[in-house]
Parts: sequence; structure tokens; C-alpha cells
Amino acid sequence: MEKSSGIGTLKGIGAKTEQLFHNLGVYTIGDILLHYPKDYDKLPPITPLEEISSCLESTAAIAVRIDKAPFVRAGRNMQVTSLTVKAQEVKAEFVWFRMPYLRNTLKAGEWFVFLGKVTQKGTVFHMEQPQIHTPEKYESMQNCLWPSYPLTAGLKKNKLSQTIRQALEELDLSIDYLPEEVRARHGLAEYNYAIENIHFPQNETALEQARKRLVFDEFFKFILAAGMQKEQMEEVPNSFSFLPLHIESEGKETANPLQMEPAWADLVMEGLPYRLTEAQKRTLAEIRQDLRGRKVMQRLVQGDVGSGKTIIAFLSMLDAAQAGYQSALMAPTEVLAMQHYQTFTELCERYGLKIPVILLTGSLTAKEKRHVYERMQLYHNAMIIGTHALIQERALYDNLALVITDEQHRFGVKQRETLFLKGSQPHVLVMSATPIPRTLAIILYGDLDISVIDEVPARRLPIKSCVVGKKSRNTSYEFLRKEIAKGRQAYVICPLVEESEGLEAENVTEYAEKLKKEMPQNVVVECLHGKMKSGRKNLIMEQFARNEIQVLVSTTVIEVGVNVPNATVMMIEDAQRFGLAQLHQLRGRVGRGDEQSYCIMVNTTDSEKAKKRLEILNQSNDGFFIAGEDLKLRGPGDFFGIRQSGLLEFRLGDIYQNADLLKLASEEAHLLLEEDRKLEQPEHEKIRLEISTYLDRQAEVVNL
Repeated sequence: MEKSSGIGTLKGIGAKTEQLFHNLGVYTIGDILLHYPKDYDKLPPITPLEEISSCLESTAAIAVRIDKAPFVRAGRNMQVTSLTVKAQEVKAEFVWFRMPYLRNTLKAGEWFVFLGKVTQKGTVFHMEQPQIHTPEKYESMQNCLWPSYPLTAGLKKNKLSQTIRQALEELDLSIDYLPEEVRARHGLAEYNYAIENIHFPQNETALEQARKRLVFDEFFKFILAAGMQKEQMEEVPNSFSFLPLHIESEGKETANPLQMEPAWADLVMEGLPYRLTEAQKRTLAEIRQDLRGRKVMQRLVQGDVGSGKTIIAFLSMLDAAQAGYQSALMAPTEVLAMQHYQTFTELCERYGLKIPVILLTGSLTAKEKRHVYERMQLYHNAMIIGTHALIQERALYDNLALVITDEQHRFGVKQRETLFLKGSQPHVLVMSATPIPRTLAIILYGDLDISVIDEVPARRLPIKSCVVGKKSRNTSYEFLRKEIAKGRQAYVICPLVEESEGLEAENVTEYAEKLKKEMPQNVVVECLHGKMKSGRKNLIMEQFARNEIQVLVSTTVIEVGVNVPNATVMMIEDAQRFGLAQLHQLRGRVGRGDEQSYCIMVNTTDSEKAKKRLEILNQSNDGFFIAGEDLKLRGPGDFFGIRQSGLLEFRLGDIYQNADLLKLASEEAHLLLEEDRKLEQPEHEKIRLEISTYLDRQAEVVNL
């Protein structure tokens, strides 16, 4: 059996279960090994029954001595087994569904440990469907780390774990592509040890070693593959790097340098109701110098949330339009694409610019798409805005000279490459609101030119932030009600989509229902999460933008640049579960209008470390400062820290948390390429094959 074998070739995976794995993006046996745990849980300590009240609304392990066998009764569609026990003045009931055999298992006079969530009805404590262990068995399990995986509806965590164990047994993982001397130099575990212990760690030390090796692998392959592709492209003038960020443009010429004198963009800037910041002016000047030159522009624009990247994109596309060329802007969501389309259309109308602005998204009907394709062929200087639909085969451009990807880390490398190839060596601009320290950005982006917008427009009021405990929720709800009464809107962010077994954290679906009871009847509360179909998500965001929804309870799906100026409150539940860079991104969803905005972060732990981390957000609204302070506080070796989300294509690696490993991997990759640029030497054959597989997988991951 090979890594490339379909997941359905494993024992016990039928057609229905195979489809569930596909829903997770798992198609092959190799994919299931890369479906890493999102967290690891430790079992709670054993609590005596008489102290069960201290565990209310949390997952607990309750020690019980059974006085009499459980009672089995027939429900409407199932048999219900219930066990009632008492200790001193405490009474508790444990309930199981469709498990009548427990009547013979739970014998009077014996001790058991029941693991589950404790609730209370009147004076009786309850636990539904708890796990059952003997005290000896439970104590032996307490020091273990239990993986918690991303799941999909219909797929149980036990089935997922069983499948991963089977894959580990079926595959021969003893061959390690990484040279022994590299592993020895940096204390890296062998691959087979690492992959087994990332899923089923023997202990915390084993998990740390596993993560270190696999994170190193991610960075090493990323940088090495980019270097090899660059080498190939230097030999074949018109070939293209698998990473658009690493195009080597030295000596190449664009079809036509863009000439725009006098520039329409300058007239627009003079008429704007605000002045560009010096950082915006500097960035625009760097872009325009590239556009007027004869080399293909490859530039990254880093700008903190609210720094004004959108107007820079518009002015750059305006330069292309004036020169008689098309430009394309690819956004990661339809909501964001629609917002860019509306903004650009309004700007063109306001300043009398006769430039066609075209919107292309996946939700358009076939007839609407045909009309858009015709316009793309008809208008040679159009601004074309869209989502992944921009790179579909039928989307043909005429005169495409500038391509821009917004929130560039959200796109797969194959998607960015395909958009580039829609033109004839177009200029490339990538924009990101993710603050990356320059030293790390240089490693990641190679010879890409970097512009940083490190100022926020003076007209924007700083967001007032505060960190509160869960006891302050009622006060926070009252604040939400007051802001909504003023006509404002609010976001509430939860870390989970639905209740997660063994994980104490707020979830979107239940929280939205709870919040509806806290708000006046005329206040519309709606929930939003990534598992919804795109049409439903778009509708909810459009309704929120029109103030038809006043409170939006959401996961981090709203993290990507949505602009609702009327939203003035961002409330983040279980804030300690998020990385600081991500919290800063979420905070940036408010403060986009003229009114004072607020961010309330609810810390649901008593951890001093969590309090320290969250306090950093109170100190500054500067994303680069926050990222740097977060790195200092956690340290690059904190493998159990909170992972920042959505950055590049790394599954485990976090460039902040694992900055030292990123530097080591970069050094090793460049040493290897200096020795053997094409990895042709026999001793590098395993590395060459590994990188080839890596590139193939990068191409396959993206469904075009």
C-alpha cells in the first residue's frame, strides 16, 4: 500500500465514509497522515461524587460506588439506561442511550469513574452518555495526551483515530528523506517517530520532538522547492515558478512598460476626501516605479488592518487602465469581492472615470458568466474583480497587465500561478494584512520586493480594547444593547462551530440562541460559520452589511477583510484560544466608520500567562508590535502555544512561534542548493523525489 492509495482502500472505509473523509480534504492514505490533531487533551482529575457541584457545566471524571444495578426503560425509539447514585446529600443520575447491556456491566458494590459533562436539573446532577472506566484504568490514562481532530458531520473521532492507526500500520515509513547529518545537527527525530507521535504522543516530550521535526520539514520543503523551481526557470525563459512569489525577473522585460502621463490616479488622489498617509504614498510610488519599468513587478504589500491597502490597489489598477491594459484583483471570498467591486465602481463614477468595472464570482448563473466573459473580451482596459472564478478555464482576458491577490496567504500556490498565466508576463502585486517581521518575510518571500504600509490613517479613531473575565458577560451584553440602541452593530466571535466533545469553549450555534434571549426582541441575531454553503454565508454578510442583522455571532470566517463601517463592537469569547495576530485581525473588523469602536476579549481561564498575552492587545493597535511581543512572550520553542491561523500553506508551522526553525530550515535549504542546485547527486535522490512529490501535491490540492 502506498501513500498515494485512495483512502477507500483501507479496511472499514465504505463509500459513505470515504465521502466523509473527502469532506475533510482527505483523499489518499498520505492525506490522512497529514490530517494533524488541532489540539491535545488531558483527562481531568477524579472528583468524588459529593464534590460534583464544583464540576457543573464542565467535563469531569466522577468516582462512583454503585449501590444497585441501573434501570433500563423503553423510550420512544430506543432503550434508556439510567443509574441513580447518592453520596451524603448529593444525588446524581447517569444516562446512556441504546446501551441496555450496561445493566450487567455496572454491578452493585463496585467502583467506576464516569467521564462526561455535568449538568443540573433541580437538585439532581446529570451526566449523559458518559464514558465508563475502572479507577485503575482511568488513573493509567491520566498522563496520556489525547488527540482532538478537525471533524465533519457524520464522522466520529474514534473512527478517525482508528483510520490513522491503520494507515500507520499499513505504510512503510522507515525511509527518511532528510539526511542523517542534518537531523543530527539540529536534534531532529526520524520521520516515522515524528508522524506516529504527532498523532499518538507517548508524552509531552515526544510530542515536542515530533512537532519540531514536522515543522522543520514544512519550512525546508517550502524553501527548497522554491529554490529548485527558480533554478529551472532560469534555464527555460518562459517557465513559471510554482510560487509566484519567487519569480526571477532579472533580465526579463514586460511586453510594454505602462505609461500614464499625466496620471489619472494623481487627479483622484487630489480629490479624495482624505489625504493618503506617507506610508501609502511611499508604497504607491514603489509600485508605480515598477509598472513604468521594463522588468516584471513582483511586490508584496504588507499593511496592518485598516492601513488603506484597498485604495492602493485601486490606484494601481487605475494606472493600468489609463495605459490601456486590463487588471485583475482576486479576493478570497465573494463578500469581499463584492465589496471591492462596489467600492471601485463608486470611485469611478465619483471621478468621472469611464473605466468598466467587472465582477466575476462562482455564484453567477451560466448566463451571467457568459455575459461577463464577453465584457472581458470587449473592454481592453477593464478592472476585473472576482474570486477563484477569475482562474477558471473559460475566463479569458485581453491585455491583462496587472494581477493582484488580496489576502494572498488565503490562496493556494496553484491558484496564484494560474491567475498569473492568464496574462503575458503581467505585473504581480500581492497584498497581506498579516504582520510578518521583515527578517522572516525575507526568508519566506525570497527575492520578492516588499513594501510596508506601517501607518494607519489619522482619521480613524483607535479602537478601545479591554480584557474581561466570564463573570463580566452580563455587563458586556448590556454594553452591546446600548450600542445597538444607538443604531450600531456588533460581532461576537466564538472558537467553535458546534459543541465539541471534551472541549470547554463557546460554540457559534448554541451561543447565537443564547444571545437571542439576552437581546431585545427587535434585535436580529444571526450566526455564521465556515461549514455553511457559500450562498448562505454571502446572504448573511450582505444582510449584516445592510443592518438587517444587528449582532453577528461568527467563527473566524469573518477575519478576512469584510468592511461594515456601522459595526462598532467586537466581542471575542474564549479569547485566550486565539493567537494574538489573529485577535488583532478580528479587532480590525470594527473601527472602520466615524464612530468610536470597541473590542471586548473574554478570557475564560485563570491562567496568568493568558492574561499577560491578552494584555499586549491593550498596549497597542500596531500589528507588527503585537506579533513581535507575542513571539517574545511565548518564545520560538513553545510548541504547545496557540497557533496563528491561515498563514501560508503550513499545516503545523507558525512563522512567529517557530521563527528559529524557519531560519534553520532556510539555512539548510540554501546550503544544499549551493552544493547541488538540481539535486542530481546520488546522495540527494531521496530529497529530489520528496520535493517532486511535494510539488505534485501542491498542484493537486487546489481544485480548479
